[in-house]
Amino acid sequence: MFMQFITFFMIRRLFFGLFLAVLAVVLYFNPNFKTIAAGVAILLFGMIMLEEGFKVFTKGPLQNLLKNATNKLYKSITVGATVTALIQSSSLVSVITISFISAGLISLSGGLGLIFGANIGTTATAWLVAGFGLKIKISALAMPMLVFGIIFSFQKTKALKGVGNVLAGLGFFFLGIHYMKEGFDVFKEYIDLTQFAVSGYLGVIIYTGVGIVLTTILQSSSATLALILTALAAGQLEYENALALAIGANVGTTITAVLGSLSSNIAGKRLAMAHLIFNLVTGIVALAIIFPLANLVDYLANVVGIASNDYTLKLAVFHTIFNVLGVLLMIPFISRLEAFLIRFLKEKDVTAISISTPKYLNETILNFPGTAIYSLFKESRYLFKNAIFEIVAHGLNIHREDIKSGEKIKKIIEKSTEDMEVDVEELYYAKVKTIYGEILKYATTAQSELKLTKKQHKAVTEIKVANRKMVEIIKDVRELHKNVTLARNLNNPYLIKEYNSFRKKITKVLRVIYLFKEDSEKYANQLKRLKDEAKENVRQSNKSIDKLIRKDLISAEMASSLFNDYSNVNDINKKLIEVAELLYGNKDSLFENGNS
Repeated sequence: MFMQFITFFMIRRLFFGLFLAVLAVVLYFNPNFKTIAAGVAILLFGMIMLEEGFKVFTKGPLQNLLKNATNKLYKSITVGATVTALIQSSSLVSVITISFISAGLISLSGGLGLIFGANIGTTATAWLVAGFGLKIKISALAMPMLVFGIIFSFQKTKALKGVGNVLAGLGFFFLGIHYMKEGFDVFKEYIDLTQFAVSGYLGVIIYTGVGIVLTTILQSSSATLALILTALAAGQLEYENALALAIGANVGTTITAVLGSLSSNIAGKRLAMAHLIFNLVTGIVALAIIFPLANLVDYLANVVGIASNDYTLKLAVFHTIFNVLGVLLMIPFISRLEAFLIRFLKEKDVTAISISTPKYLNETILNFPGTAIYSLFKESRYLFKNAIFEIVAHGLNIHREDIKSGEKIKKIIEKSTEDMEVDVEELYYAKVKTIYGEILKYATTAQSELKLTKKQHKAVTEIKVANRKMVEIIKDVRELHKNVTLARNLNNPYLIKEYNSFRKKITKVLRVIYLFKEDSEKYANQLKRLKDEAKENVRQSNKSIDKLIRKDLISAEMASSLFNDYSNVNDINKKLIEVAELLYGNKDSLFENGNS
């Protein structure tokens, strides 16, 4: 899979380099094309600014809205369509959706609904350009937007910056359309592109391919549609070929989702494949019935009063119809599609993956604060459950299943007499060190590169603290394990009894933590009492050890080990409880608001 990605990126870079070379040659030998190219560039820049501007206002609310809309298919489709239409960016919706699925915040079926809706939402661009951008002298409106937009964007207040970016984005968007239209008007005096028109199904197939390539290059179906509409308005494109180009643009836009999924986990890759399948199916269906659809558009245009020669508006109608048709066709098969994706792209069993390999951390989750925090918590919890819990238990020569059982702790200690012969140091390097470093790396990256609120920043700091304490616990257990083994070999009943008492204390804490993970509210007070007890014990001497020394029942060396381990045990318990509180305390409100 890795080699496939490398090959893909090499081909993509080669293709991009070739495109730049061809573009340079065309611009050099045909200066008239410069205006069109500049218009496309300005429009794309405007869309980037629009997206950045809307992020300021819709960051938290937008992500919470998308996440909460996935419990019902009709809601996710409606919200996906509405949001995409408003912010003019299906790519942003796709990236957010992939990040949420990668972090496990939403289900695959919920994500499918958002992506399907986003496809309908992209039709708003065609209506904006055809119904508004090409009908008035748009440059007159663009200039004031740019002036005020730039002024606002230089302000320190986030809200004003957001307003500035939105206004400037709209200004550049409309200015780009103006230059593209002007460019095609001038361009047709030298070259008539309609001479390259191809009629019939051959033309449909050729121009669909051109639409796919063009959208792959521009990385925006909206930009491709704007280019198609301006060329159509300038008479440089045949209506029939424009319909095929629009279908190709829809298929080509899936490249963005596919690229966005390469750094995500298996859930993100499933969504990207679903997006690809949906657009391919929609495209194939639209191609198969393109001429009947065109006739339907002509009929509807006549009904609503659209002029028969207003091809730009008719293209907008066509684009909307085949996208809505695609969603209607796919809805009955959404559960089957989900089952196919799960079967085709199988998720590795996390128990079969090395503990040193991140299970929930990938580049995609760093797109948004909420997904980063949620994934860091999940990774830290997995580390505690499957590594720390095991190392502590086995370091005491106790099986984890016994701790989780309802058996009395006293009986567990009495029967657990055999040395499990664990190497705590080796377990640390094999199961903890690498993943600990990965958690710290992702946590530090989140704090330095993402705009976190104070609450979110505190949450990430708590994750780092919890992981540091887990490492400290292992070091403490390593020393305790040595002395537990030594006491067993020395066969001093009084020494063994004291170490059994230590083992019982830690086992009790481990059991309560296990129960606390399942029901934090029910066992919170019990955990707090154990924590207070551990703190109090650190300040007090152990009277039973003092008694053994007075009666000369243990040697001075044994007494020294017992005193050290008495403090060590209480320290381990205190840290175990603190880690449990940090990782398993009530974080629901944080996750709800963590996406802002």
